[in-house]
Amino acid sequence: MPVVPLHPILVVSYVDETRAALTSILSGSGVSSAVCTSFCEAENLAIRGLYSGLLVDLPSIIKSKGEEKIVAYTLTNFFPTLRVRTIGSMLVPMAMPGSAKQDKSLGDFLNVTCPSNTPRKLRLFRRHPVYISTLIHYDGAEYRGFTLNLSWGGAFIVDLIPEKFAHETDVTISIPELGFNLAASIRWIKSWGNRHAPGVGISFNKLSDREESTFSIILKSSKEFDRDRLTA
Repeated sequence: MPVVPLHPILVVSYVDETRAALTSILSGSGVSSAVCTSFCEAENLAIRGLYSGLLVDLPSIIKSKGEEKIVAYTLTNFFPTLRVRTIGSMLVPMAMPGSAKQDKSLGDFLNVTCPSNTPRKLRLFRRHPVYISTLIHYDGAEYRGFTLNLSWGGAFIVDLIPEKFAHETDVTISIPELGFNLAASIRWIKSWGNRHAPGVGISFNKLSDREESTFSIILKSSKEFDRDRLTA
């Protein structure tokens, strides 16, 4: 029996009939979908929930302009993506010149590529290379570290023995230089010894007005316009 994606597939098209056809094809393969009329709508879903892949109407990518075009590029680089055209009830995979390789069939996309991908939420805010000393208060102890990057939503904190932490654990992050004590949660852990900086990815639970004001100076950006998007 074929393996199917654990989470829904994002479906994006500007055309009602195309969205209906793509959704019907997925349903016939036993796969759930989240139907979107725009790439920005898909982005908002990807920030809040988990999705296994992106099935997109190629003409919609070609017609996208401005912000939509940037978001389309971001999503197709973040998710396993199949770009297609629909001919009636048929789906034909289409490759764009210079684009990343994609599966040659819907079956490979749904039964191999999407199930093998580890779903994660799209990060809301852009990461900035900011290096600042931190103290992680965890399980009655205090651990020194420093940020490798910082964003409005969280940070990656370098720690040589990150295995002592647990996923989805609430911690307090002190930033002595700024006099801040931030409530945060550990979202992911990078172990030592794999040719990357070891440490933990954390998300901030909430920033006060004072903290947001300081962050706007450090990050040199406005929270409302600092989405984590790629540009070609």
